[in-house]
Amino acid sequence: MRIDIITVSPELIKSPFEYSIIKRAIDKELVEVHFHDLRTYALNSYGKIDDYQFGGGAGMVLMIEPIDNCISKLKAERDYDEIIYMTPDAPTLNQQTANTLSLNENMIILCGHYKGVDQRVRDLFITKEISIGDFVLSGGELGAAVLCDTIIRLIPGVLGDETSALTDSFQDNLLSPPVYTRPSEYKELKVPEVLLSGNFPKIEEWRSDKAYEHTKKIRPDLLED
Repeated sequence: MRIDIITVSPELIKSPFEYSIIKRAIDKELVEVHFHDLRTYALNSYGKIDDYQFGGGAGMVLMIEPIDNCISKLKAERDYDEIIYMTPDAPTLNQQTANTLSLNENMIILCGHYKGVDQRVRDLFITKEISIGDFVLSGGELGAAVLCDTIIRLIPGVLGDETSALTDSFQDNLLSPPVYTRPSEYKELKVPEVLLSGNFPKIEEWRSDKAYEHTKKIRPDLLED
């Protein structure tokens, strides 16, 4: 998989890709991640990439021309399955979306900034828009990092045990059940006996029941779906 990230602040987004699971995936050449500084495609030597919005109002808007120049250059080099725009006014990222995107070969992620991008960017180039929640960030970089993490960990070979991702919260519209490790008793709190029994059908039944109970308590809306 190849992911190209277009950003006004490449230094802001690079660090999450230099550690832990994502770094190992890159080192193992299971994924390529490339960062493109939008200012490289600026309209003048001053690095102009934004302007005031027509009709007045506070906040600057990313111009279409630098974005067009960057996306067009990338598309001339390879085909892309998706061109994604990170923006708060979009459908919220969920596990099902991450599952689908993890099957792609090439993706572009455009990070919003300021008041966003010229609407014509969205009309002409964007194939999918994603939000990470009902709140506003200074830019789309942190959202893009979250999106990439959710996708990359699903690529076969990234996790040591590939079945781990299949039992994560939201994979089956349920939250994960409680998990325990050593010691089996700590400050008079004991691990449920069923988990120590070695009876795997009973353990799976217990986990299923607890996942349902936890979901019903914390996220009953998932059960409605």
